[in-house]
Amino acid sequence: MTGILRTVGLGLRSIKLHFLRSVLTMLGILFGVGSVISMLAFGEGTSQEAQDQIKALGSTNIILKSIKPTDTTSNAGEGQQRTIKYGLKYDDAKIIRDTVPNVKVVVSARDYPKPLRYQQRAVDGRVRGTVPWFPKVSKLKMLQGRFFSDVDERSHDNVCVLTPSVARRLFLHEYPVGKMIKVDYDPFTVIGVIEEKTGVRKDDGAPTATNRNMIYIPLSASRVYLGEQIVDRSSGSMSREDVQLHEIQVQAAEIEDVLPVSESIRRVLAYSHSKKDYEVIVPLELIRAAKESARMYRVFLALIASVSLLVGGIGIMNIMLASVTERTREIGVRRALGAQRKHIISQFLVETITLSSLGGALGVLVGILAPPVIEATMGQRAIVKPEFVILSFGVSALVGVVFGLYPAVRAASLDPIEALRHE
Repeated sequence: MTGILRTVGLGLRSIKLHFLRSVLTMLGILFGVGSVISMLAFGEGTSQEAQDQIKALGSTNIILKSIKPTDTTSNAGEGQQRTIKYGLKYDDAKIIRDTVPNVKVVVSARDYPKPLRYQQRAVDGRVRGTVPWFPKVSKLKMLQGRFFSDVDERSHDNVCVLTPSVARRLFLHEYPVGKMIKVDYDPFTVIGVIEEKTGVRKDDGAPTATNRNMIYIPLSASRVYLGEQIVDRSSGSMSREDVQLHEIQVQAAEIEDVLPVSESIRRVLAYSHSKKDYEVIVPLELIRAAKESARMYRVFLALIASVSLLVGGIGIMNIMLASVTERTREIGVRRALGAQRKHIISQFLVETITLSSLGGALGVLVGILAPPVIEATMGQRAIVKPEFVILSFGVSALVGVVFGLYPAVRAASLDPIEALRHE
C-alpha cells in the first residue's frame, strides 16, 4: 500500500510541476466528454419528442387519409369547371366497421377550407365535419362547453366546437360559448372549445400539430350546409374536389390487434379502390420505427463525438512521450536506486489516468450543464440519461489507460546506464 501511495504521489507531483501543460492536455478530454454527452442528450430529446407526438395519436389507432392523385386530369378546358374525384368513401367506413374483426370504433371526418367570421374579425380556417365520439377516440379534452352529441348529429344542427387558436383570433378575450359565427355564409352556434390535436403530415408521416385554425361541426351538418364537394376558385378557373371523407380513424380493441387490423384494412381498401388515393398510418409502426431510428442516430452521434475523445487521447500520448524524453535522467536515477519496471509503468499510468479522469469529470459537468442552457435559449429539447454520463466518463478513463500505456512501457524499457548518461 505504501508503494502504491508513493507512486500516486510521484505522478500527481509531476502533474503539478507541469500544471499548464497538464491543463491543456485535459481540455481535449473535457471537450470530448462534454460533446458526447451533449450530442447524445439532444439526439435523445429529439427522438423522445417525436415519439411523444406519435403516441399522442393513440397506440391502438389506425389513421386512414385521402390522398389527391398526382396524375389528375381535367374534365374540361382551361377557364372551365373541372371535377376531381378521389379519396375515402362513406362505404369504406361502413365496410371496415361491419367486416373487419377486433375493430372497436370508427371515426369519419371530412375537411373544408372556409373563412370564419365573427363581427369584424375573420380567420382563414378549416372546418372538420366529424362524429360525436371523435374526442374520446382522439383523447382530446374539452376546455370550455361541450362537444356535439348524437342528437346534434341526427338533427343536422348547425353547432360548432372551436380550437383555442380560432377562439383567440375571433373572440380575443370574450367567452365564445353561446355566440354565433359565420362559416362562409352559414351561421353556426359555438357550443365548446376543444384542445388542439397532434397529427401527422401527409407528405412524410412525421408528427405535427394539425388542427390549428380548425373548428368541428357534425358530419351530417357538413353535408347539409357545406355540400359534398370542395370548390377552389383560382387563376380564372374553378375546380371541384369530390371527396366523401378525408380521414377515417379506426381504433382496435387491443394493442395486439393493431397490426392484424391494419393489414385487413389495407386489403379492404385495395379491393374497393382502383387507384392508391389513400394512405394508412399506423402510429404503433411509427413508434417502433422511431425507436429504431433513434438507436441508430445515437450510435452515429456517439461515433462523431468520440472523435474528440480520440483527439484528446492522442494529445495525452504526445505529451507523455515528450515527458519520457524530458525525464530520461530521472527514470535512470530511479532504476539505479532499485525501482522496477512496473514502478515506472505505474508512475506514468497514474499521470495519464489522472489527466483523463479529471478531464472526464469536468467534461461530465459541462455535458450536464450545457444542454439545459442551450435548450432554454434555442428551444431544442435535450434529455441527459445516466448511461450517457457513465459511458462518456468510462471511455475517458479507458483513453487514459490505452494512450498512456505505450509511453509508460517505453519509459520502463529505458536502459538505466544509458538513461543516467542522458543530458
